[in-house]
Amino acid sequence: MAFSLVGAVQAQLATSLRLNKSQFLAGEPVIAVVTITNHAGRELVFYGDSRTQWLNFVLKNHRNEAVLPRGNANFGKMKILAGQSLAREVNLSQIFLLDGPGSYSVSAVVRAPGSLAEGSSTNRVAFTQTNGTPYWSQKVGIPRTGSTREFRLLPFNGETKTQLYAQIIDGRTGQNVRTFLLGDVMMLRKPLATVDKDQRMHVMFLATPTMWVHCQIDTDGKVVDRKIHERAAQGDPQLLTFGDGSVRVSNSIP
Repeated sequence: MAFSLVGAVQAQLATSLRLNKSQFLAGEPVIAVVTITNHAGRELVFYGDSRTQWLNFVLKNHRNEAVLPRGNANFGKMKILAGQSLAREVNLSQIFLLDGPGSYSVSAVVRAPGSLAEGSSTNRVAFTQTNGTPYWSQKVGIPRTGSTREFRLLPFNGETKTQLYAQIIDGRTGQNVRTFLLGDVMMLRKPLATVDKDQRMHVMFLATPTMWVHCQIDTDGKVVDRKIHERAAQGDPQLLTFGDGSVRVSNSIP
């Protein structure tokens, strides 16, 4: 009787999967959103244990081969009231070895509370990853560690617009430390980049016809500062490096 009740609950779940976009730069987060609607007529609490998770993903490459996981993922608990829909956002790059370019497809598997069965599969979503070509790069040392990092700027032509990404590469292993979006960019003005005395990358780029964005990024890929500037009367904003190694923005209206 218990198995039939669990099976009935499984059939009373509506599930779907979507990605935040379909084209990604290799190394950036691939965000999947799983939505579950509870039609069971009662509250459901989804949870896993050391053996079985209530949520899993099936990720395959263009050869229909499974992409290896980084380890055991833990999705915690999720409570859904009767008739309610809730979404869980998951970074697939954190739980799968999604480091290289290629074509992929993914679906999610949701198990009803108390179920030992395989669960219900969502729709399958396709996406691609490309390496991109660095527009600018600079290697730097990390003080007191002997380690190095490489800063990179990568313009990426996505689905509808050009976007600018920052990428930090570990100098010893060549592995991606972090790849992330800085914002939409208008390449009719080339982005400016340099490194200051504190080993921070400074990036200045044109985001709209009248707005420039200035970002400071440390060697761990953290955005330390982000400011908006407008063009001054004398021309476009510029990044100036001074004799003490500091970097400042000139010819702008903050």
